[in-house]
Amino acid sequence: MKIALDYAARSDVGLVRSENQDSGYAGPHLLVVADGMGGHAGGDIASSIAIGRMVSLDGESHGGDDATDHLVRSLAAANGEIQEQVEHSPELQGMGTTVTALLRAGNKVALAHIGDSRAYLLRGDTFAQITHDHSFVQSLVDEGRITEEEADSHPQRSLVTRVLTGSDGDEPDLMVREVRPGDRFLLCSDGLSGFVARDTIADVLSAGQSVGPTADRLVELALKAGAPDNVTVVVADVVDLDSGSAPSTVPQIVGAAAQRRKGTRAAPATPAAKAAALSREASGVKDDDEVTLAEEPRRSGPARWLRRAAVALLALVVLGGGLYAGWYWVQHQFYVGVDQGRVAIFRGVSQDLGPIRLSTVEQVSSIDTTDLPDFYRTQVQNTITTSSLDDAEQRVDRLRAEAVRCVSRKAAGGTCGAPGAVSSPTRSPSTTVTSPTAPTSSTGTASPSSSATTAAP
Repeated sequence: MKIALDYAARSDVGLVRSENQDSGYAGPHLLVVADGMGGHAGGDIASSIAIGRMVSLDGESHGGDDATDHLVRSLAAANGEIQEQVEHSPELQGMGTTVTALLRAGNKVALAHIGDSRAYLLRGDTFAQITHDHSFVQSLVDEGRITEEEADSHPQRSLVTRVLTGSDGDEPDLMVREVRPGDRFLLCSDGLSGFVARDTIADVLSAGQSVGPTADRLVELALKAGAPDNVTVVVADVVDLDSGSAPSTVPQIVGAAAQRRKGTRAAPATPAAKAAALSREASGVKDDDEVTLAEEPRRSGPARWLRRAAVALLALVVLGGGLYAGWYWVQHQFYVGVDQGRVAIFRGVSQDLGPIRLSTVEQVSSIDTTDLPDFYRTQVQNTITTSSLDDAEQRVDRLRAEAVRCVSRKAAGGTCGAPGAVSSPTRSPSTTVTSPTAPTSSTGTASPSSSATTAAP
């Protein structure tokens, strides 16, 4: 059995903070939430570094035995880079980030966790937190000094005891779990878990909605609760590929890591290039070093050429982002048309762009177009635009019913599909048409009552 992840990532700055220091990533093999903190604008840098260092793990499926090793090495690299940034810019002293990451490895997931961001698992009717908070109030709960209910409202519940700060002792918890189709994972920052009740989170996850609307609903509830902190969620379903499921394939980056990419939504083509690009962008502490400020003398020589090259590169990135957005839109359009004489559903649009075909066959039905009445056959040949794949499938079901009726009438000796046999909204007033339900004689000719006058609407 081959499994995959269907996922969605969402992040919001909240109602109080002026900047988002959370970062989130969701891809076919990797899910990460990182909650940055501390320093002068340092939290967003720390969380972005963690995402940038880990995203290369999303390039392929890993074996269960070495998945945890990959996570440990990536987190160690992120921790080392955070230390380098602090040494380079002392004003960032004290910055750090939580990290909760799931790496898919066959029918298992490896989990790495440090801090108070959380991972939950919904399996059937059982909802459980699968990470252990590294926080002051959790230590009080572990020691039996306060209850879980008291921890939820404790004034120091946001005080963490272990995060990535660049120190040698910043080591994550590690575990490996088997997964099953139907499992649903939630990774979130404390902007959700600290302000939305556990039972409410469980209810939303088990409501039966797909991953995108579920993630949206969780963020919405955090905002309704006041959301004084940034809130980031990643929701992922384990799906069985043999069942015909179509899981997500396009990686999603949200929060500070996405903002530090300066809006470049079109990811590089390969996982390696994607990882390198995001890592470079995440580690750029002073992104605007080459920007001339009003109070500074105008720069010349290499600096000016570097600025021009950067502007040209940014223009190319924006163009690439536009092309990607257009491609993404096309891939979410559907229409009904003809493929080799049969009714088919196409993904894309019916127009072509020069030699480039903008659609592919999604499904081919068993309906032969020759079995359709002329009116419906013409519609299909001219293509029928639909609003979604479900809408397209419903259109095909109605065409199948028309084909069955047509074939039945022909088998009974009647006629079907002759020109003028079906009324169309484009007909002129008072057009005489053959009623599709009129009785027929034994010779297949319509009785006198088989014609009716259709008045214009």
